[in-house]
Amino acid sequence: MPPTYRNFRSHVPWLILCLEAGFIALFYLLFSDYDAFRSSISYPVFQDVNHMVIFGFGFFLTFLKRYGFSSTGFNFLIIVLGVQCSMLTEGFVDFLLQREQGDVLKSITSAAVSMTAVLISTGAVLGKANPLQLILMAVVEVIFFHMSRWINTTFLQVPANVSMMHVHLFGAYFGLAVSSCFSEPSPRSEKNASTLKSDLLSMLGTLFLWVFWPSFNSVFTVGGKRRAIYNTYFANAASAVTAFVLSALTTENGKFRMTHIRSAVLGGGIAVGYTAHSIEHPWIAMILGLLSSVIIILGSYCSQRCLNPALKIHDTSGIHFSFGLPAMLGALAQVVLLVIKNWTTSPRLGYLVMIHVAAFCQTISAALITGFAAGLVLNLKPFKTIPVSKYFEDQLYWEFPHLAVGF
Repeated sequence: MPPTYRNFRSHVPWLILCLEAGFIALFYLLFSDYDAFRSSISYPVFQDVNHMVIFGFGFFLTFLKRYGFSSTGFNFLIIVLGVQCSMLTEGFVDFLLQREQGDVLKSITSAAVSMTAVLISTGAVLGKANPLQLILMAVVEVIFFHMSRWINTTFLQVPANVSMMHVHLFGAYFGLAVSSCFSEPSPRSEKNASTLKSDLLSMLGTLFLWVFWPSFNSVFTVGGKRRAIYNTYFANAASAVTAFVLSALTTENGKFRMTHIRSAVLGGGIAVGYTAHSIEHPWIAMILGLLSSVIIILGSYCSQRCLNPALKIHDTSGIHFSFGLPAMLGALAQVVLLVIKNWTTSPRLGYLVMIHVAAFCQTISAALITGFAAGLVLNLKPFKTIPVSKYFEDQLYWEFPHLAVGF
């Protein structure tokens, strides 16, 4: 392989160093000191979100058999860089709008939740993007996600906790748009596959995500925090049970398929994210969990055989049906439940429905447009796109002592 692809010493370390130096300078300007008041976010809740983002997504994307080092290592790198960038972006918006700052723990938690969008998008280009491209994508996507949230909260008057739950929708379609600009790998590539150990590690990440998802959905809820926790748990439980049922029914030999389980057991938590704080009966959350598993498993079948070949988009980890489709189900459920709840009591029902529909459309449109633009830029020659033959390989970026000369 040519040295321009193999050696990133002259690019990646200096980019990271420049970003960190810029972050330190901006933190000096925007965050003068820590607040003296009690945070509205408890430290255990922050820990749950932090564990979910780092451990959950860190292991969730380790299913490729030759890309385990990069999946965990690069994800951790873009998380720690992205959280700082997210805090600065939010702090800059607060500074421009002259809003009071001070709750640092809440800002860190909000930044960690925002990074979910980047980690979801990373799944679409996993193994195809080099570290330079991943870092730049993370910085750009965090900024665009905050811009999208600002539009929803300022002009469409969407509550802040609900606008944060657009993170799945934005991350999925931003990632698909970026991936559309990358070359497709060979369908016969043996590296684009999993092994027993890689699938087991990926399932470990899924379990971390499953356990901490109630904290994720309830962290910024002002009213109905307990309902958000209960509904998320019931929805995830129903989606997990349905995933096992459908996996056995849809495979040729009647056995469970790890890909189905890994993707579908989280669907309930995603689908119920918009309405977890307002659903008053657990059976509603359970129905959403059941439906999410159905559309994930059936959606994976349709995407791999119909959608992806038609649009020429390669989605490495299946984020479209794992995150995008459940998020769309949750958006539809929010509108339906809003209509049912306010059918006879609100004279402005049509306006409220239009506002929520506009927020969903704006989020998807912003994700697709900015993601496609980012994908075009990331594939320019200065960012050294790796050739298709070298996709899904750790050895491009990591040292393996047992492969060194003399061992």
